[in-house]
Amino acid sequence: MASAVDIEPPNSSISSAPSFAIRPPNNNHPTTFLRSISTKEASNFSEELSYSPPRLSTSVLPSNTCQGRNSQPSTPRLSFTLNNPSKSVDDHAEFHQTSYRCITSVLKKDGQILSVAVSNGLVYTGSQENVIRVWKLPEFTECDHLKTRTSMVVSLQVSNDMVYAAYADCKIRVWRRTWEGVIKHVRVATIPKVGSYVRSYISGRDKMMKHMGPISSLAINMSDDILYSASLDKTVKVWRLSDLKCIETIQAHNDPINAIVVGDDGVLYTASDDATVRVWRRNFCSGDGPHSLTVSLPAKCSPVKTLALTTDGGVLYGGCSDGYIHYWLKGWFSGQLQYGGALLGHTHAVLCLASMANYLVSGSADSTCRVWLREQQDCQHVCVAILQGHRGPIRCVSVFQGRLNEESEDGCIICTGSLDGVLKMWHVRRTSIGDKGKGSSQNACQYFEIA
Repeated sequence: MASAVDIEPPNSSISSAPSFAIRPPNNNHPTTFLRSISTKEASNFSEELSYSPPRLSTSVLPSNTCQGRNSQPSTPRLSFTLNNPSKSVDDHAEFHQTSYRCITSVLKKDGQILSVAVSNGLVYTGSQENVIRVWKLPEFTECDHLKTRTSMVVSLQVSNDMVYAAYADCKIRVWRRTWEGVIKHVRVATIPKVGSYVRSYISGRDKMMKHMGPISSLAINMSDDILYSASLDKTVKVWRLSDLKCIETIQAHNDPINAIVVGDDGVLYTASDDATVRVWRRNFCSGDGPHSLTVSLPAKCSPVKTLALTTDGGVLYGGCSDGYIHYWLKGWFSGQLQYGGALLGHTHAVLCLASMANYLVSGSADSTCRVWLREQQDCQHVCVAILQGHRGPIRCVSVFQGRLNEESEDGCIICTGSLDGVLKMWHVRRTSIGDKGKGSSQNACQYFEIA
């Protein structure tokens, strides 16, 4: 594992950009990484990450919805206009001062890192190769790896001691984690099962068929014993965890589905290239509890590539291919989602989002990762840090509470995986300093230091 690597702050002046090789750190001359300025588009297993996103020339988005898109006629839609877009990091420089460096940078010969998941002090990373690597925190050492004959782990979900991994062959592998002295993982199932697939093909029951396109995202609803899988074939399949059988196929969108997320209340959110986020509720009054469409949230003609939901389910975020992050607020009395605004900052497509407490972390094809703080009073967002160091689009991100060692303070740990094949870990903690020109702690203002 590579040791700590110092990263130059964004406003530092560097005469020449370093080569693409990762050089060992030096105390006198720390290694620096610069974001490569390029118009090349990101690429992955099925080109769903390939964009040439147009940049809007005004901060106010048009209020009209997309024209020429096919949509379900019965789909209710919510229109919106962008008022008072969130301020950038420069607008709040006097209130939020940031400094940061990368704590850990790991490069394996696994190709592009496509997925990451965190559970019980373990970090799981999936890549182009046929291996899922398991890292132990806080020392961040590799403690196990899961191998299959199929390559490309495009999505990961961990619940309790079960690991669900979606592969490029449109199947899901299930692993069980054991703690007998050492950490081990035993493969227990493959979804769909071969027997179920053959029987459903003979009987013509489409709901038991496997996905006809690559799986793009997974989500777990433990309270209802359900695993959701979204695919580029425009469907979402509902799997019962107790017997790993498909109980429903949702024809969710008219274009490929890029991301799904499920709330604690069982509400399912799907994001698609048709520039909408759709909200689904399960109907327990009929059959096996099929899902019905509640509302369709437009994202202003920009394909929605990723979703994130706050822990309490009060805020839904959608990252788009034009670099904007739209968010919707749930009314406490009505429970309806209302458009809240857009976060402006990324110059390329937003490929991944992660939320924890009042933090939102976004990874983009512009090779940067932004840390946003949501203010409780007015739900405005402030970009408090821009993490630079990757040389390729950031494909996956995870954020969780923790500490690096016994001496360090509690804070946020951010793991970022990129198409450059590098996995990085950052530690975020909140500190206080006095106002400029004032030494009294009573007048101290809070800022964020990443160290």
